[in-house]
Amino acid sequence: MSVLVYTESEQGKFKKTAFEAASYAKALANQLKTHVTAVSINANSADTLGTYGVDKVLTVADTTLDTFNAKSYAEVIQQAAEKENAKVIILSSTANSKFLAPLLAVGWNAGYASNVVGVPESLSPFKVKRSAFTNKAFELTQINTDLKIIGISNNSFGLMETNSSVSSESFSPHLSERQIEVASIDKVTDKVTIADADIVVSGGRGLKGPENWGMIEELAEVLGAATACSKPVSDLGWRPHSEHVGQTGKPVASNLYIAIGISGAIQHLAGINASKVKVVINTDPEAPFFKAADYGVVGDAFEVVPALIEKLKAFKAQQ
Repeated sequence: MSVLVYTESEQGKFKKTAFEAASYAKALANQLKTHVTAVSINANSADTLGTYGVDKVLTVADTTLDTFNAKSYAEVIQQAAEKENAKVIILSSTANSKFLAPLLAVGWNAGYASNVVGVPESLSPFKVKRSAFTNKAFELTQINTDLKIIGISNNSFGLMETNSSVSSESFSPHLSERQIEVASIDKVTDKVTIADADIVVSGGRGLKGPENWGMIEELAEVLGAATACSKPVSDLGWRPHSEHVGQTGKPVASNLYIAIGISGAIQHLAGINASKVKVVINTDPEAPFFKAADYGVVGDAFEVVPALIEKLKAFKAQQ
């Protein structure tokens, strides 16, 4: 028996969420007194997973899987779990994993708990702590099935280096015929993605227009951050919808979230509430966002942000 973890990758490189999922799998395996097996699909350097506690990697090399397909990927993971006699599968909370989870739960006849933020509180019965009500509360969920799927909330467990001795094994699952084919994907490749970013710099209508977005991008570049925006900004066409964060956009669970000129509507707060440190810059001291902020600056973004960029550049120059 083992704990199986699906380690997501993109263009051959493991995502940060893969290492967090592996770290969680190792902690759970220690509780269960077993080992960790990872499934790696078309990724390079599988040995790096050993740093985060993986004992064995099933490497799948199949060009037909270069583009994510939920049904095919679910087949790979389920067959890997059956091969390894796994009782628990660990997933992250990325968009792809959320597509996979229900397919795996049905196909593998397993119970599924999403948004898990810690290792099980108890093993018998099997109870895990998970966030609820858009990260405003926590609940204990009991999984009664013999087979279990756990989706860990992004950036909730962290990366734990344990340096296991890892072995690799080629794995060739049987895939059923595809019913959907992806013709093409257009993706920005030279920027930090919101899903993988430790820092996110986000702008709202307080910036007055798309022509003022240069300072958002400059601040993001200095910090090595991803850029994002509020829903009204994307609706107005100032920024692409791919940058819209919030309850109706992309969820953010970064270590640092900087909101500039965003009032803090409840839908926006719900989508970024999992971020660990929130910094708000706004001219309105009554803006709702200040109630959720860890740090707040009441001031004109057109004065505060350039000054912040200057200070950060000076600080980095001293390093």
